[in-house]
Amino acid sequence: MLAFGDFVSFQLDQKESGPGARSSHAIALVGHKVYAFGGEFAPRVPVDNKLHVFDLGTLTWSVADATGDVPPPRVGVTMAAVGNTIYVFGGRDGTHKELNELYSFDTCTNKWTLLSSTYGDNAGPPHRSYHSTAADEQHVYIFGGCGVAGRLNDLWAFDVVDQKWIEYPTAGDSCKGRGGPGLVVARGKIWVVYGFAGMEMDDVHCFDPVHGKWAQVETSGEKPTARSVFPTVGIGKYIIVYGGEVDPSDLGHLGAGKFIGDVYSLDTETLTWTRWDDGPGLDNHPGPRGWCAFAGGCRDGKQGLLVYGGNSPSNDRLDDIHFFTPALDGI
Repeated sequence: MLAFGDFVSFQLDQKESGPGARSSHAIALVGHKVYAFGGEFAPRVPVDNKLHVFDLGTLTWSVADATGDVPPPRVGVTMAAVGNTIYVFGGRDGTHKELNELYSFDTCTNKWTLLSSTYGDNAGPPHRSYHSTAADEQHVYIFGGCGVAGRLNDLWAFDVVDQKWIEYPTAGDSCKGRGGPGLVVARGKIWVVYGFAGMEMDDVHCFDPVHGKWAQVETSGEKPTARSVFPTVGIGKYIIVYGGEVDPSDLGHLGAGKFIGDVYSLDTETLTWTRWDDGPGLDNHPGPRGWCAFAGGCRDGKQGLLVYGGNSPSNDRLDDIHFFTPALDGI
């Protein structure tokens, strides 16, 4: 454990071999377990469609004995948990086809269920990959990503109670279509942070679902550099941003761009950014990376950001697990 002022970072030991190094995958936390799905080791080649489970108590991996509508392998997929249920949306298959199925996984019964697809009455968002997902107590939100005809800037919500999709107004020209943005629910609004829209972006937008209105917000403080495909989480009124890609590779997804390993928080009340002194260069620091799997959750009663794997500056996939715990006002 390393303490950097008011920020603590743990690297979690994995007591036995797990799913291995990968990027463009997704994780979700339910209780003391981390569920990991999808991803790639070689660029654009999905690894598997097993649901790997990491126990934060025993620090051991297992594979869920899953039944039902098991999703095919994919990359660029997202996951979010509401209660004991995990929701998985979209991604890209081994033929580079964009997908739009929504699946649920019941962690109590280990059963997959296909909730919506292209051919159903409740088709939901168009096909996409490298989009972003966030959730509150009743909704799973989907924003942006790489669609069949280009980058997207649409926002959808799946109501987990009514089992229906809601299509919100599109963000508009001020919020360009983008892949790999941050998406966070904070103070009753949905926040879109940065992303790649043909270039790395450094803008912040928020949507008020009560009034159905988008707004671009001006931020102050020590602002992060433009970036995409970074881990992010909402903790109370704060948005936490770690790492990401600040300059894409000339080889596109086949190569490694320039990654960064810094940590920032955005206060969504004051709209002020703060950079955290998180000890770069120390042995336990996760270092520069992007295309990670990440999720917000609790460990030992403390809220934070869990990061698993990703791509490194050397274009090598990573298999380490880190948990960040910030000390924030009102948390």
